[in-house]
Amino acid sequence: MDLTRPGSAPVYCTIVPPHLLDRLSQAENPAVAGAARRTLLQDEANRSRRLTTAAATVRPTVARAADAKPDRTIHDAQNGTELPGTIVRSEGEEPGRDATVNRAYAGLGATFDLFLKGYERNSIDGNGLPLIATVHYDEKYGNAFWDGKQMVFGDGDGEIFLDFTIPVDVMAHELTHGVTQYTANLAYSGQSGALNESVSDVFGSLVKQHTLGQTADQADWLIGEGLLAPGVQGVALRSMKAPGTAYDDDVLGKDPQPAHMDDYVDTEQDNGGVHINSGIPNHAFYLLATRLGGHARERAGQIWYDVLTGGELAVDCTFADFAKATIDKAAERYGRGEAHEAVVKAWSEVGVPTA
Repeated sequence: MDLTRPGSAPVYCTIVPPHLLDRLSQAENPAVAGAARRTLLQDEANRSRRLTTAAATVRPTVARAADAKPDRTIHDAQNGTELPGTIVRSEGEEPGRDATVNRAYAGLGATFDLFLKGYERNSIDGNGLPLIATVHYDEKYGNAFWDGKQMVFGDGDGEIFLDFTIPVDVMAHELTHGVTQYTANLAYSGQSGALNESVSDVFGSLVKQHTLGQTADQADWLIGEGLLAPGVQGVALRSMKAPGTAYDDDVLGKDPQPAHMDDYVDTEQDNGGVHINSGIPNHAFYLLATRLGGHARERAGQIWYDVLTGGELAVDCTFADFAKATIDKAAERYGRGEAHEAVVKAWSEVGVPTA
């Protein structure tokens, strides 16, 4: 992989998109609006800092060691913004009284376990990279992010968002941005940015399913289930099964994700709608996984992983480019049988050309 090509620097990726925080910043409830404005300002400061300090970090993947184990360190920002903060739990230490710390530690472990057991990948870089997380970031911070080096979790405002360590798929989503950074390194704008977000949703959901022992038909295919506070009219941040249905709330608004290219959203917001249009490839993966059945991490997940790590994607690839790559990888690994036909059909059903 060419480390000097455009897009090879790590990007700042958040689970809650800016368009959602923009809406919350205009809420009538001053507690909700104030927390959203503070989160937006902090996100912008962090994003600017990443743009000025980011460097190429893509490294080749190496085969896992037979005895590979995670190397986790959890820090506490104590509601400040200095990273990484004070170390509160290291690898192998027993759980403490802080449930947030314990959930972060477990979530990092669950993500490591899925990539190791599912794809023989030793940590997110394939080379045993230590997993670092910071909890209790800022005051009422309504987001979680990957900054190119580590995971960071806010406590939420308690009005709209709860603690961001509650859903394991949120943690896995953000860590998968790290996997993408070290592999395909998809540029974070337009369709390649939506694919970047979608890949994180895919493996975030697979980590949740792996942790719960679920098959594709047993999974809820929700991203961030349990994150929304009681009283919010919604079940999660996104739905891979039914994009556009995750929430419909007076304060949050309605989930804007499309499930088909006919409804693709052209916008300059959110780097070209990376969190919105990701619903299209998300739905394609859901259709594939449920059609194939069994554990989604196996055939469906393996195809996506093969594409992500194959070194053949352009950093600015389109949905059609990615679809073709998944079709090719399905044929390469499984032949031109059931899996190959299911991939073609899944992309066709969401309106992405496969010719």
